[in-house]
Amino acid sequence: MNTNKPKKITRKKSSSESGLIRLNKFIADAGYCSRRKADELISSGVVKVNGAVVSELGAKVHPSDLVTIKGDPVSIKEHNIYIVLNKPKDVITTTSDEKSRKTVLDIVRKQTRIFPVGRLDRNTTGVLLLTNDGELAHRLTHPSYEIQREYAVKLDKALKPADAQKIADGLEIDGEKMAPCSIIISQQDKTKVFVTLTEGKNHEVKRIFEFIGYEVKQLDRKSYAGITYKGLEKGRYRHLTRKEVLYLKKLVGII
Repeated sequence: MNTNKPKKITRKKSSSESGLIRLNKFIADAGYCSRRKADELISSGVVKVNGAVVSELGAKVHPSDLVTIKGDPVSIKEHNIYIVLNKPKDVITTTSDEKSRKTVLDIVRKQTRIFPVGRLDRNTTGVLLLTNDGELAHRLTHPSYEIQREYAVKLDKALKPADAQKIADGLEIDGEKMAPCSIIISQQDKTKVFVTLTEGKNHEVKRIFEFIGYEVKQLDRKSYAGITYKGLEKGRYRHLTRKEVLYLKKLVGII
């Protein structure tokens, strides 16, 4: 009887496959935008690889390939930039604005292309991270990583404890389930509350309070993934320390 176990045969990667990375990751690593935005650009047909349009999501390229977006070449950068801005009111959280309104990049001017990690509404102030590290930005904004965002909220009237409990338990708004969160009512001023969320849905804080009958008068993000604007006046920014960058990367499993 033959007792030899069959050998497991695996296909070796060809030399042409080695070193390939996903196109959206290439674009993100180049500091052009986040991976999510890169997918939108790829689908829209404005991305070319070695002169040919590539619109297939999941396509892979070699780091030496010529990648262009709307005719402009992009390449993997040599260094990463990590910034925290204390965003003021009336500033748009985009890289450009068709209405010529002031954007966060009008405040944080860098020769290297950077982009915001997520968004804050025009009138929402506080912590905003900016980087050219596409992989880190992707993970910090992805719901599966449950990154904490802490907000100070000023309401038009005192928040009832029963309503605070509803928010903490997780509301369902227009068929969309909001995740449970932490909420604290200020003892000095019950119109001021502190909310910690982990999903980052669009207009999430305002939608939650408006749904149960409150108007948000002021909204300030105090921290994002543990990074605060301590020591920064509105409209000022600083580069993250090496320790902070390592902390963020460990938080989302990059290192």
